[in-house]
Amino acid sequence: MSYLEYTVKTVPTGLRKVLYLNWALVILLATVSCYGFLMLYSVAGGSFQPWAGPQMARFGLGLVIMFGFAFVPIWFWRNISGVAYIVSLLLLIVVDVAGSSSMGAQRWINLGFMRLQPSELAKITLVMLLASYYDWLDIKKTSHPFWVLLPVVLILVPTALVMKQPDLGTAILLILSGGVMMFVAGVSWWYFAAVVALGAGGIFAVMSSRGTSWQLLKDYQFKRIDIFLDPGSDPLGAGYHISQAKIALGSGGWTGRGFMQGTQSRLNFLPEKHTDFIFTTLAEEFGFIGAFSLLMLYTLIIAFCIHSAMNNKDRFASLLTLGVAATFFLYFVVNMGMVMGLAPVVGVPLPMVSYGGSSMLVLLAAFGIVQSAHIHRPRGR
Repeated sequence: MSYLEYTVKTVPTGLRKVLYLNWALVILLATVSCYGFLMLYSVAGGSFQPWAGPQMARFGLGLVIMFGFAFVPIWFWRNISGVAYIVSLLLLIVVDVAGSSSMGAQRWINLGFMRLQPSELAKITLVMLLASYYDWLDIKKTSHPFWVLLPVVLILVPTALVMKQPDLGTAILLILSGGVMMFVAGVSWWYFAAVVALGAGGIFAVMSSRGTSWQLLKDYQFKRIDIFLDPGSDPLGAGYHISQAKIALGSGGWTGRGFMQGTQSRLNFLPEKHTDFIFTTLAEEFGFIGAFSLLMLYTLIIAFCIHSAMNNKDRFASLLTLGVAATFFLYFVVNMGMVMGLAPVVGVPLPMVSYGGSSMLVLLAAFGIVQSAHIHRPRGR
């Protein structure tokens, strides 16, 4: 045992947990959030209202939640994973029955002081349940067909509820996050090969269903696919978002136009500039250097999570940490790919940067559980 480890073990248990916190991860999350505060301040014309101020307040609340969750023993999160999953499903059903609508989608529950988006919660509770499942399951049974079918069902149930809202972006993230959990748990590659083959067949079926009585996607979702393949086909209509996003990305150059000097956002050419397309605002004002620095911060967050997971001997804690890291990774990769025209526009926020209470609070809560796994991991005596 090193002198540092011995010194840590001599302090009271409560203080010891504070010392065991992954403070580098806390600093990285705070730094990424500051990017969001700056951009929300900028797109509001140099004002903390209506976006930057509330987002900062939510971040403060999120930090309290994260630290609170971090000090709870990891076994507690393992034990309540099933309950958390069921609660998220019930909330998704409530959304379907009595949720509030916006822009043609019914995805929120109005709590008065904020609108809760249960699909954000479902992403994390699914990861928790799958981590608990594979921690319980004998590793030799991981690839047995029966024990593969159960997690597939657990993934598809919330996915189906989210698709009804409709929210294709979140549904895709649920499937991908669940797939990553199955992969890192050790499920055979053959199952994933079969899924790829079925996916190819599914794409063919979806495209063949267009214009028929059994059409599998909404018309606007097919329109998004058309625009992804050819944005110039409707530059003033369905292709407007991505066309303006590309103009903003390109006009930023290497160093950007300067803080609060972005013409696309300041002159309101850029739609959803404070939510899904906020990355293009950053790229226009701070250029390639600013956009790349944010990507590096995201990469470091993933790296810290993977390092923590690989050094954790508790299977549940390790799988949970990898699952949260994968979900976070998918968030920013899909968002960045979307606004750069590399993926269809599916309405996925940029994590910790886009304006939105549900996404930020749920992510900080998830990182609180990651911190719990880090603090309470088995250590040498």
